[in-house]
Amino acid sequence: MAQKPLADRMRPTTFDEIAGQAHLVGKTGILRRLTENNRIPNMIFFGPPGTGKTTVANIIAETSGMQLYRLNATTASLSDIKDVISSTDNIFSENGTLLYLDEIQYFNKKQQQSLLEFMENGKITLIASTTENPYYYVYNALLSRSSVFEFKSVTPEDCILSLYRALDILNKDFNTEKTAAENVMLSIARACAGDVRMSIGVLENAYYISDNEINTDAVTALLPSVVGHYDRNGDVHYDLLSCLQKSIRGSDPDAAIFYLAKILASGDLLSACRRLLVIASEDIGPAYPLAASLAYACTESARSLGLPEAAIPLANLVIILATAPKSNTSYMAYHAASEDIAKGLGQQVPKHLQSPNFEGYLYPHDYENDYVKQDYLPCDLIGRRYYEFGINKTEQAAKAYHEFIISSFKNKKK
Repeated sequence: MAQKPLADRMRPTTFDEIAGQAHLVGKTGILRRLTENNRIPNMIFFGPPGTGKTTVANIIAETSGMQLYRLNATTASLSDIKDVISSTDNIFSENGTLLYLDEIQYFNKKQQQSLLEFMENGKITLIASTTENPYYYVYNALLSRSSVFEFKSVTPEDCILSLYRALDILNKDFNTEKTAAENVMLSIARACAGDVRMSIGVLENAYYISDNEINTDAVTALLPSVVGHYDRNGDVHYDLLSCLQKSIRGSDPDAAIFYLAKILASGDLLSACRRLLVIASEDIGPAYPLAASLAYACTESARSLGLPEAAIPLANLVIILATAPKSNTSYMAYHAASEDIAKGLGQQVPKHLQSPNFEGYLYPHDYENDYVKQDYLPCDLIGRRYYEFGINKTEQAAKAYHEFIISSFKNKKK
C-alpha cells in the first residue's frame, strides 16, 4: 500500500513542534495563549504555502475538543456548508464545531455571506486560510467578525530543524543511517523560500536517489531551475520585490530593470505585476497621475501575453516608473488618517453629510469656481491636515489652483 507523503506523516501535533511562527505559537504567541485560555474566536489565517496554517488549525481543534470539519473552497459548494451546519447538533459536536475552510479567496461573495449567520449564532467557529491578502479577497462583513493572523515565511534556520527530523524518520523507516551536511540542508531550506512542506518533499526525494550521504548534486537535480535562479544566493521572494521597488523609488532604471529580469527569470509574473501596480500609486502617485493607468494597462497586457513576451510591456513600465517624478504624499496622507482612526477619532461625520436629508449641505457646483467653504471632517478633526502638496510640477499646479479657489471664494451662488 502506498505510504503517505513524509510531510503529512510528520505534521506537528503540538505548538512546540511547529517550525517558525513564534509570534503566533511560541511560548508567548497570541494563538497559543488564546487556545490555552479556551478562547477560540473566528479566525482568518493568511500567508505563503507550507507555513503551518492547516497544522495550527488541527492543533487548535484537538486542544479545544471541538469537532473539526475541513472544506477547500476550490471544490466546496453551498451544499457542503449546509451539510456541516446540519451536523452541528450531533453528539460529537457538544464542545462546538470548528470549520476549517482552506483557500477562502475562491469563495464568491454569496458563498462567504452564507457563513455569517452561523458564525453569529455560534453554530460554527470558522478558521479560514488564504495565501492572498484577506483585505482584498475576503468579504468585509466576514472580516469584521474574525481575527486576522499572518503566517510568515519560515526562516531557513527554523526549516532546518524540520529537515533533520524528516531525515531521522526516513532513516528509521529504512533502517539506514544516511547523513546530510548542514550546508545541504540550508540549500534546500533557502531554495524552497520558507515552504516547509516543499522542503521536506525535496529532502525525501533526495534521500531515495542518494547513497550514504545526501549531497548538493542530488538536491540540485530535484530543484526546478526557476527556484534556483530565484534564491540561488539565499535571496528570498520578498527581497527581490523590495529591491525592484526601492530601485524604482530611487530613480535607478538600470537596477530596476535588472531586478525585474531576475524576478521574471523565476517565472513569477503575478508578483511582479502586483508590485508594479503598488509602486505606481505609492511612489509616483500625484507627481505623475497617469502612472497608475499605465501600470494597469501594462500589467494587464503582460498577464494576457504570458511569459516570455510579458517581459516587453513590463520592461516598458519599469523604465517609465523609474524615470518618472516621485511623490508619496497621497500614501503618507492615507497613513496619517489611518493613525487617527486607530486612535478612535472621527467617529461622527458632520450632520450635513449624513443621509437621508443632508440637512445644511451646500452643493459646490452651485457656487463660483465650483467651491463653497464648509466643513467635511468630523468635528473632532476639523482643521486636521493629512495631505501636503509635493514639490513636483503637477502637485504645485494643483496647489496653486487650490489656493486660488479658496482665496477668491465669495459666499454667493452662480
